[in-house]
Amino acid sequence: MKTELSERFGMKVPVWGFSYEPKVVAAISREGGMGVLGCIRFGGDKDEMADAIRFIQKESGGRPFGVNVVMPVSSSKVDANLDDLEEKLNALIPQEHKEFIKQFLDEHGVPPLPEDSEDQRGVLGWTPQTGAVQLDVAFDFDIALLASALGPPPEDAVREAHARDIPVSALVGRVDQALKQRDQGVDIIIAQGTEAGGHTGEIGGMVLTPEVVDAIAPAPVLHAGGVADGRQLAAALALGSQGAWTGSVWLAAAEHELPADLQQMILDASSSDTVRSRSLTGKPARQVRTPWIDAWESEDTPAPLPMPLQYLLTVEANARFRAAGRYDLVGTPGGQIVGALKEIRPVADILAGLVEGAEAAMKRVDQITSD
Repeated sequence: MKTELSERFGMKVPVWGFSYEPKVVAAISREGGMGVLGCIRFGGDKDEMADAIRFIQKESGGRPFGVNVVMPVSSSKVDANLDDLEEKLNALIPQEHKEFIKQFLDEHGVPPLPEDSEDQRGVLGWTPQTGAVQLDVAFDFDIALLASALGPPPEDAVREAHARDIPVSALVGRVDQALKQRDQGVDIIIAQGTEAGGHTGEIGGMVLTPEVVDAIAPAPVLHAGGVADGRQLAAALALGSQGAWTGSVWLAAAEHELPADLQQMILDASSSDTVRSRSLTGKPARQVRTPWIDAWESEDTPAPLPMPLQYLLTVEANARFRAAGRYDLVGTPGGQIVGALKEIRPVADILAGLVEGAEAAMKRVDQITSD
């Protein structure tokens, strides 16, 4: 199964798979899709990011893969270098927010972190400073795609990618955003419906994708949101997209090294157990609902802070949830499609199921039209 865009990349199937886990990314590419590595978690750690990309290069068998770097156009900014960035941003966090978190942790009996714990990562990749570092690392490797989220990528990043013959993709939640991204030089627009996991807008994919396809034709469009089986992949193609940009489905991949309790929470979740909330990063992001997320939606709770302050504010709390095994509180970004995830399967089986299901769906439609 191929589309014009997937064939251009030398892919066997028109499925792009986003994951923070290098093993998942490598497996998606190895099986004929395109794995895309989410680089948020590396922050300014060049060596860790480079090691992850080298692993993908080796384990993917030379198949094409991409990297996703967050280059936010709107976030709290400070004049700081990478070394003192976290300290200066922390100074902007109000005391009332810190007190709310302390109260929540006490009420839920979450113990402090062990003294030897290293499970805290401050600012991560939510700032222009860390995004610039990650771009430098990405351009040191033979990547097939540079993906961007949270607004148009900087013009110099697009120029450098194009100078290296690397196409650029970006996620959008509205038609006007798609037009702006195209005019910025973005090559592939990813129309992300509100049902998708992570940072999303408010428009459903069934509406958004054909609108974007029509608005920016003949530029290629990928559909994101609500794709976990072949019927949904076939629907994405029927809407005019060149393939599916997938994310949440890989949370149930055998190669994803999630804690068993967290993975079970994902398997137990229904499609109505997700919510768009600013509690994670400061921008609306769809997540699997937990009491921690609900607390941030309460009227007597301080309003979530802008990016990246909200993540900095909550990073220790999330580390304490994980250290205590409180996955009923920590949650995870996830789309509405988590309701369809009922078992852990290898990446190869997930990808094969997408293709087989899409082909079967297309045959049903062909039968209907021929009748």
